[in-house]
Amino acid sequence: MSKARLQPEGVNTTGMVLTFNQIKDEQQLQAGGKGGTLARLYQAGYPVPNGFVIQPSAFDGNDIKPEAWTQIKEHLKGMRKAKKEVGFAVRSSAILEDSARASFAGEFETVLNVQTEEEVKEAISTVRRSRLSERVKTYSQVKGLDTAQEIAVVVQHMVPADFSGVFFTADPVTGSRAIMRGNFVHGLGDRLVSGETDAHDFTYSRPKGRYEGPSELRPLAKRLYKMARRLEEDLGAPQDIEWAASRNRLYLLQSRPITTLIGHDPTTGMWNDSLTGDYLWMNSGMGENLPGIMTPSTWSLWQIFLVDMLEWNPEDIPGVGNICGRQYMNISWMYSVIKKIYGKKSMQMLEPFFGKIPDVEIPVVPLSYVTLLTNMIPGELRWQMKVRRLTKEIPSFIERTPKRCRDLLQKIRESDDRSGLISLWREEVKPLFMEAGFMLKVINERYVGPWRKMGVDLAKLVGKADADLLLSTAGVVSERLASLGPMVGLSKIVKGEMSRDEYIEQFGHRCQYEWHLYKRRPYENPSWLEEQLEDFKQAPVDVEALLEKRRSEYEAAWRRFLEKNPGKANSMRKKIDRFANMSREREDIRSELTRVVGVVREWFIKAGELTSLGEDVFFLRYQELLDILSGDESSTVYITARKQTHAQYESLPPYPAIINGRFDPFQWASDPNRRSDIFDSHAPPSAITDTDTITGNPGSGGRVEGPVRVINNLEEGDQLKHGEILVTATTNIGWTPLFPRAAAVVTDIGMPLAHAAIVARELGIPAVVGCGTATTRLKTGDRVLVDGGQGIVKILEPAS
Repeated sequence: MSKARLQPEGVNTTGMVLTFNQIKDEQQLQAGGKGGTLARLYQAGYPVPNGFVIQPSAFDGNDIKPEAWTQIKEHLKGMRKAKKEVGFAVRSSAILEDSARASFAGEFETVLNVQTEEEVKEAISTVRRSRLSERVKTYSQVKGLDTAQEIAVVVQHMVPADFSGVFFTADPVTGSRAIMRGNFVHGLGDRLVSGETDAHDFTYSRPKGRYEGPSELRPLAKRLYKMARRLEEDLGAPQDIEWAASRNRLYLLQSRPITTLIGHDPTTGMWNDSLTGDYLWMNSGMGENLPGIMTPSTWSLWQIFLVDMLEWNPEDIPGVGNICGRQYMNISWMYSVIKKIYGKKSMQMLEPFFGKIPDVEIPVVPLSYVTLLTNMIPGELRWQMKVRRLTKEIPSFIERTPKRCRDLLQKIRESDDRSGLISLWREEVKPLFMEAGFMLKVINERYVGPWRKMGVDLAKLVGKADADLLLSTAGVVSERLASLGPMVGLSKIVKGEMSRDEYIEQFGHRCQYEWHLYKRRPYENPSWLEEQLEDFKQAPVDVEALLEKRRSEYEAAWRRFLEKNPGKANSMRKKIDRFANMSREREDIRSELTRVVGVVREWFIKAGELTSLGEDVFFLRYQELLDILSGDESSTVYITARKQTHAQYESLPPYPAIINGRFDPFQWASDPNRRSDIFDSHAPPSAITDTDTITGNPGSGGRVEGPVRVINNLEEGDQLKHGEILVTATTNIGWTPLFPRAAAVVTDIGMPLAHAAIVARELGIPAVVGCGTATTRLKTGDRVLVDGGQGIVKILEPAS
């Protein structure tokens, strides 16, 4: 915010009645939502009419205490000296009024244009009594709030308005940031609220702020737009603004968050970022890494990686969102940035990361070149400098992290006091997680570009099939990737080439829910490895034979390359070797990041022991848990409601991989004709075309026919028989032991660089990923043709 107005020396800041200039940060809560915000904005230099706040402590029930009335009269006297002919506006300021949870717009009384002391006193009582009205109780019940609302009262200079209006910095219905909407009336704003007269509408289109509306407002239009943009930036969210104008001077009467665009309620654990704006969301990649519903602890951890580490994402536009417990990427934000810089190539640049973008109209976030030049480009330059530095540290990070985790685990388990555990988090646990997160971000950036370019270059030289083969099996030929480790390790134990302890040390942190904090790690289950070995022995697979076959296919493809392009062999071999090395590093870093997540889980478990909260700590954000360890236990009251919300989310079917606009999962789940692949709030529901072909992203080349086996969760994995087509929502490393049994793999969620695609390519199994509707359209027993190179699944014969 801008420079604050100076507070006069010697003013009393401890009374029951405080001027806007006297209210400090710690006093804003008692000043109520409206009073606290007005004081903050007044001190920041906004054109807020001067005033004071009568705090709840000034009242005895509905009556003003005598000592408080004395203070009020002194303040009125001072305000009259400044503006002799002006009256006063008396307004409510409930503790939760104009907050993110509730606006209470129009629920409490407001009394305008009062003059004498007795009129002011009566107006204060009227406003104070309105907290007990039936409409306030009803509104509170609907919002899930305590019906007994405590309120402060605001007294301000009255603005003799020529115009009064409201102004939303985003569309309150759709959430679109592209349009600002407002309306106004002549005279006082009470006529607008009561509906006594028709309002005049106006809009601004962003990012340039082009005004559309009545010409009489045009002299104020630029100032109003600038103030709105500044409020949005200072307060960190789209705003619902009340304003007035008198004699061509603009006044700010209030600014509050647009409550319909609030995506988080900490008291219940509700988190739905699809409500915060009009965006296209996708969870390809996200759904694989974090399948299932996140607890608040898990989301707070991954916000460090996915949100806090972003160098230039604006605070009020989530680059990564939580939609009712599941992670989604904000494609609108990324698309808008890339489109602003690269124009028509933007879609091509996104698809290597997310797979095929759906044929929907992508809502665009308005961006100006000024924003790019002053914020995003400098942030990206800083990030690229960090990429160059961290790239050199990748081998050392991979080598050192296992021991660092062992040492840190020992410190956590031996910790016996809260302050020591707090220090461990701040000095070692969180920094290690951030380091691992940065390493993964670095290798992903370095990997995707070469993968895309080499695929294009090789396809021109030897065709797409051989290009895919050379790229996908390079790591298998030179050195196996970490994603194959658990499967190969089981084979080694059976052959006596690896001990059980060695296996647990290398792979005991890898599992289906490995990035969730609430879920147990395999090494925590004493019988886990024996169960894995028993499953392996009952359905033995010659893993070495599969890999040897893949190596032979690679060598044959390389010989064909040499025959066609002998002069390019050396340079291409070096490129493939570099790419293979990056593939190994990428998988190793992901494995070590997962190991670090296990350390974070152990920290939460120890915090549960020291606070006697047990596993309830997983329903707290890490910031809240630090507060509890420090002695502030106020957030523990949220745990029960959050557990209920989590259970409600878990009872729903998996949400669509693609969500366009605002999404209510309960309403969607109740629709018998719902689509599981895409939800588009901007278009009428459309039925899935009833054809015998399902399309997705090419994951791993090859064509194969076979019977379908739909597996809903990993616990059903023993049902998969040799030669069947594995069909499931998504896979990660926990599913790897199933792959050698499958003739092909088909998933609802995924992209060409997803786990299912990578492992299938390494083993030479056709795969089609990101189909969206495979698990709903295919049934166990259907006979299908899977064409991994084309990304097509064709139903040949339905199950009888």
